[in-house]
Amino acid sequence: MPAWLRWPLLVLAWLAGLCAAAALAAVLAVAIGLAVAYPNLPDISELADYRPKLPLRVYSTEGALLGEFGEERRNLTPIEDIPPVMTQAVLAIEDARFFQHGGVDYKGVLRAALANLGRIKSQGASTITMQVARNVYLSSEKTFTRKIYEILLTFKLEHLLTKNQILEIYMNQIYLGNRAYGFAAAAETYFGKPLKSITVAEAAMLAGLPKAPSAYNPISNPKRARARQLHIIDRMLENGFITAEQAAEAREEPIRLRSSTDSTRIHAQYVAEMARQLIFAQYGPEAYTRGLNVYTTLNAGEQEVAYQALRQGIMDYERRQHYRGPERFLDLPDSPAEAEEAIDDALAAHPDNGDVLAAVALEVSPKKIVAARADGERLEITGEGLKPAQSGLSDKAPPNIRLRRGAVIRVVQTPKKTWEITQLPEVEGAFVAIDPRSGAIRALVGGFDFDKNKFNHVTQAWRQPGSAFKPFIYSAALEKGFTPATVINDAPLFFSAGVTGGQPWEPKNYDGKYDGPMTLRAGLARSKNLVSIRILQAVGPKTAQQWVARFGFDADKHPAYLPMALGAGSVTPMQMAAAYSVFANGGYRINPYLITRVTDHKGRILSNYQPPATEENPRAIDARNAFVMGSLLQEVTRSGTAARAQSTLKRPDLYGKTGTTNDAVDAWFAGFQPTVAAVVWIGYDTPRNLGSRETGGGLSLPVWIRFMDKALKGVPVAEPPVPAGVVNVSGEWYYEEYARSGGISSVGLEAGLPGEEPGRGAVVPPAPPPVEERNRILDLFRQ
Repeated sequence: MPAWLRWPLLVLAWLAGLCAAAALAAVLAVAIGLAVAYPNLPDISELADYRPKLPLRVYSTEGALLGEFGEERRNLTPIEDIPPVMTQAVLAIEDARFFQHGGVDYKGVLRAALANLGRIKSQGASTITMQVARNVYLSSEKTFTRKIYEILLTFKLEHLLTKNQILEIYMNQIYLGNRAYGFAAAAETYFGKPLKSITVAEAAMLAGLPKAPSAYNPISNPKRARARQLHIIDRMLENGFITAEQAAEAREEPIRLRSSTDSTRIHAQYVAEMARQLIFAQYGPEAYTRGLNVYTTLNAGEQEVAYQALRQGIMDYERRQHYRGPERFLDLPDSPAEAEEAIDDALAAHPDNGDVLAAVALEVSPKKIVAARADGERLEITGEGLKPAQSGLSDKAPPNIRLRRGAVIRVVQTPKKTWEITQLPEVEGAFVAIDPRSGAIRALVGGFDFDKNKFNHVTQAWRQPGSAFKPFIYSAALEKGFTPATVINDAPLFFSAGVTGGQPWEPKNYDGKYDGPMTLRAGLARSKNLVSIRILQAVGPKTAQQWVARFGFDADKHPAYLPMALGAGSVTPMQMAAAYSVFANGGYRINPYLITRVTDHKGRILSNYQPPATEENPRAIDARNAFVMGSLLQEVTRSGTAARAQSTLKRPDLYGKTGTTNDAVDAWFAGFQPTVAAVVWIGYDTPRNLGSRETGGGLSLPVWIRFMDKALKGVPVAEPPVPAGVVNVSGEWYYEEYARSGGISSVGLEAGLPGEEPGRGAVVPPAPPPVEERNRILDLFRQ
């Protein structure tokens, strides 16, 4: 070998040796690093039984979703239930060779390296398995050490799990924006449909989200989301997942996003919140991560009718109120583009409230208002639609009430498809319906709008029941010898200051009229206050207080004084529904309940509640008492203050009582048919007069009728059996022992009651209450 060649070869050999040594050292270093790192990898065996955080979901009895609670919205969906079009869209953009590589796609790594060197758009190198490793176990920091751990975890996952298991975890775990985790939740969140119903176009839109959920969000960034969707459709075509015809159809398909107002299909937020509180009390914070499914007694159809009926009743009342003026005034710019932006900002702060929509007035005159919606729609309000806000159209209207350009107003669409100006109500309401045979809650609406006021008036509002409480006093009277035919004098009564311990009290009937002697039946049907007070006198306030406790009322909230006869105590609508159920079911006291069963995310039953049979509940009153009271309450709906019930619904098996408290502060209707008991309350949270002409019969009864019209569709007319110990004489029902004689024939007539002052009707109790009690009842007597 020539000398001139020997030295270069020696240098090359020496360099090769150095490279080999360096490579060997690097391999050893990596091997040592892997050996040290591998034992420190997290235990991933639990992924074989994948259990992500799953929200608490509340359902109606038919399975309609009422609400969900938890930081993460997720529907755990087995891989076999995920439609192929969804997995194909994901594979096309995220990891087309997923089923060919062993976790690390070396071709993809090389392609990404070349792309980065060539400064062209990178196609990425993270496989789905690597993303699972990163999303489940690792942080998002970009360091060499974390990348080593990611690769090691990837190999470990590929060794432990099948490809389908890894893909299932990915499809359920990945974050896709708007609190949605996994593609099943995303399909509901963005499109309002189950994943199984997804189209190619929608699947491509969702598949674009993992890379950057905020950047490609179809709600907040529709243009970028659309561009990525089209790219994914092309990739699906390139990989043979769809045909050219399918790709063309997907590109043309309009995407219909779910609006924010559709977030809860059944309006049952108060019920969902009640269920959440009950489940949290039992399971604690785990309630929001275990994927519990809570099934309630609620009937979805009846719930929606109850919601609409109560809102309609409140809005009908609102039409009769003075216009309080716009919610806000804008200085609208002259530039159309700037004006549109100002309108969008204003209406974002004043969102729609169900069917009560927000709009901004653009043109205002005494005969027409033109208003703009957030979507650019123009509304014209004319004629009858202007009447509710007539005072705001006057030139003499105060500045805060006067309607003008830039006013933020509320509108509703009428049945004739015209527009009417309105306002968000200040008055509140409550509705509850239960099955009197079991206590199952069939419908519950705790207020006008949950987002506006989360106070549940059904369970939390303690209000005076007014005349709706009278039946419980009458029930006590039946046990003291009264009969429906007992004659009571509807005549004035007067209580001096010495008797009340304060100001004199002279109770009056609602209409201010006194009709003299009448039967107990007529007294209840016509809701005569003086008749009720005389009945309570005869029964005794203390006896009556003990009697009403049988129905589930709190005795201490019904002081044993005469104003109790007019419903001056405190009740909740739920208590009233349970109490009227006693009359409906033959005398048994039932406990209202909401939850029937709780299951885990796999459908395994964790708890199951079966209510006792009606006859297994404690008896509150005798069957004959319930029967005769039913007859009296039926008279109220036939010829009394609630006669509208039978005349509208055209059936005789309706029972109930109106209630209007002093100064028309609370308006009630409580009633039942033997298969459903329902109560309606309307009033202000801070008690104030509803209006001189507002009554329970005018405000609350129409709500009850609208609900019952739906609830009793197809339900046969019920004829309660006559219990033992009750007889009918000349068309009237009596306890058998009082049918011929022995009962109380009359009260408050010539002979009067013991202690009644002749000629004036002034009641003189045996002794005035102690001084310390006088202040306690003073307010009650003032009413």
